[in-house]
Amino acid sequence: MKKVLIMILAVFLGNQAYAQSDDPVVMKVNGREVLRSEFAYLYRRDCATQSQPLTAKKYAEQFVNRKLKVLAAERAGLDTSFVFRKQQENYRIQLMQLQLPGRALIDSLALRLYANQQTNVGRVQVAQIFRRLPQNITPHRLHAEEQRMDSIYRALSSQPDADFTGWVKQYSDDQRPLWVDRVQTTTEFGDVAFSLPKGSYSAPFFTPEGLHILKVIDKDELPRGKSKENLAGQLWRSNTQYAGLESVAENLKAECRYTPDQAGLNELLSKGETSQTLFLLGEHPYNGAMFKRFAASYPQALKRQLDAFTTKSLLDYASRNLVNDNPDTHYALLEYREDQLATEMTDREIGQPAVDDRAGLATYFKFHKSDYKWDSPRYKGAVLHCADKKTAKAAKKMLKKLPWAEWESILQKTLNASGEEKVQIESGLFAEGDNKYIDKLVFKKGDFTSDKSKPFTIAVGRKEKAPDSYTEVLDAVRKDYQNYLSTRWIEHLKESGKVEINQEVLKTVNNL
Repeated sequence: MKKVLIMILAVFLGNQAYAQSDDPVVMKVNGREVLRSEFAYLYRRDCATQSQPLTAKKYAEQFVNRKLKVLAAERAGLDTSFVFRKQQENYRIQLMQLQLPGRALIDSLALRLYANQQTNVGRVQVAQIFRRLPQNITPHRLHAEEQRMDSIYRALSSQPDADFTGWVKQYSDDQRPLWVDRVQTTTEFGDVAFSLPKGSYSAPFFTPEGLHILKVIDKDELPRGKSKENLAGQLWRSNTQYAGLESVAENLKAECRYTPDQAGLNELLSKGETSQTLFLLGEHPYNGAMFKRFAASYPQALKRQLDAFTTKSLLDYASRNLVNDNPDTHYALLEYREDQLATEMTDREIGQPAVDDRAGLATYFKFHKSDYKWDSPRYKGAVLHCADKKTAKAAKKMLKKLPWAEWESILQKTLNASGEEKVQIESGLFAEGDNKYIDKLVFKKGDFTSDKSKPFTIAVGRKEKAPDSYTEVLDAVRKDYQNYLSTRWIEHLKESGKVEINQEVLKTVNNL
């Protein structure tokens, strides 16, 4: 891998010597060692974004808190979920895009595919009548299959309203409706699928897999300006299009110590499957079972499938060793992993309770109520726009005996029950300047003109100097409660954990 690594761009904060003897342990968090290089990587990265960077000693406090959260997340099993593992793999692929040779080739392939597109269709959904043709098919059987598909096509052409699904069930070797990306299929299949109008079907045509009659069920279009970027992303992320990457793979073979196993390769190519080893990359065997899983998602001829499987394996192996051998890449992945875990665990322990824990919010407000006094009074009540004086008087008398939260629903069920809106209500917690009617009727400032259809405007409620409930200052209470939970959680993690910091090593970080 040394030759490959020489070609890699140093995209993260400079490369340092990575010898273990020059990389002492700067701290242990619950027994897990942290090397000086890891701490220094994050410290320098964060310092670069701050106008007044923290000292290494002060930064170590934040670093320890983050590590404790990560370890708590691992104990909770957050690092084992499918979504989490997929996120890590996607990020690893992004790093590979930046650093492995071949990025320029990927972009050129995407540009070529983009230029060849006749529309901005991103993918199409097709149903097909498909006859699988083995590589060793006899001329007699091939002729018979061609005649059968021609016969089916003539029948479909003479019966435009015929149920295509029925033909699929009766004659097709693959009866699944498929969503097909341009870069996820053969050229022959894609050219037909993307050229057909929605609802139409094709004449019989050959691909390396067999004979097809396609019907386009649906199309999913892309914004034209994003099509090229989408194709480039698919070429990297899907790992299903390798045409054109052979030169990259060929260059990697020596670096990855590619060793073919001719017996396994011969059996695969002659029988279509094998349980034997196909090749080694380093000391790692790649066998027929692994190829079979790959081939199931890569609809190509057998030889093309094998070439693509080899290319993918080389790219994956190279990118993994890139991560293992390059400290900056290693720490970039570690940072991403730990940020994801710490964020998810923090949301569970703090974010969600701060939103959903009504009892906790109410209790916190009860013991800190004095912190939420207003600088000026609020009016807790409502403005009523009434059709006549009698309705205004009845509404005011009724509402004074009921909880504020029920006012609107009660008016709808009583005074407005006939379907005629006799009362219109605006309820809330009003500061001076929030509502022109409250300003005039309560705070004795400003003026207003009543609606002609509801000329009697009154205010119902009372002035308050401080909120009665946390719901009246919900955003402020949530923020304070979240800070309270965070402080308690960190204290608990520290009390139940063990942190050892080598102060002498920590002092050397600023000098690196």
